[in-house]
Amino acid sequence: MARTWEVDTHTTYASGLLNFIVFCDKKGIPEADRVPASHILLLSFVSTLTAVYSGSTISNYLYSVHAWHILHSILWKFERLEMDTMLKAAEKLTPPSSRRKKRRPYTLDFILAIWQHLDLQKSLNASVFACLSTCFFATRHVGKFTVPKLDGFNSEVHISKPRLSYDQSRDGQKVTVLHIPCTKIAHQGEDVCWAKQDGPIDPDAALAHHFEINTPPDNAHLFAYRYKTGHRPLTKSKFIAELTKAARAAGLDPLQGHSIRIGSTLKYLLRGMPFDIMKVKG
Repeated sequence: MARTWEVDTHTTYASGLLNFIVFCDKKGIPEADRVPASHILLLSFVSTLTAVYSGSTISNYLYSVHAWHILHSILWKFERLEMDTMLKAAEKLTPPSSRRKKRRPYTLDFILAIWQHLDLQKSLNASVFACLSTCFFATRHVGKFTVPKLDGFNSEVHISKPRLSYDQSRDGQKVTVLHIPCTKIAHQGEDVCWAKQDGPIDPDAALAHHFEINTPPDNAHLFAYRYKTGHRPLTKSKFIAELTKAARAAGLDPLQGHSIRIGSTLKYLLRGMPFDIMKVKG
């Protein structure tokens, strides 16, 4: 049953359960009254968090307690309509400090400026730029094309060279297809695709150059780069750090990783792609 939730969800839910335990300790709730959690206890828990955390965080924390009940086959006493009303109120009362700032999108000009400050003959930079252009034109989260930590590559979850293939559109245009082995929505994996682009930020050319410089093994991360006598998978932190360095070298303010997907969506919509098609692609 624990495998129902993804690993990153486990981390979020662990934080939620810790908050629930601290809340009960501070309120002097006897352990026998904490499980199963009564409806009034859950309402009080949400109320205590309101105006301190964001509405989405509070919702996650509440459902972490729910998941804990499910996992241990404990009755969940939950009045959905009343709790939904509480969560809506919590969202409205989210403090400004808990709201994320609006993220500026990556643009083609921004990527071009970064490209000019990356030495693509260096193994790491070749990998980073290939990953950037691929993420942008495939409209994907950076987390799907990188790994969380150096020893975190898992061939059953992360992308690798054998999962790359080629197809063509109905008008005969070449399309590059990459199979992501597993996602939160599609546990059997899903395909993402992109087409060749004009100019120096063409994802096909960037990927081919990365393969030439780094020659990642079939059993390694797709964007693995040469390091000393072997290869290292491209981590998200290293990816963001290199882009930040290049942006500052270009005299630009660095952007966050999610800005790549935002910028990709904007680019395709401005090119005339219908919203429903963009939803499927993204």
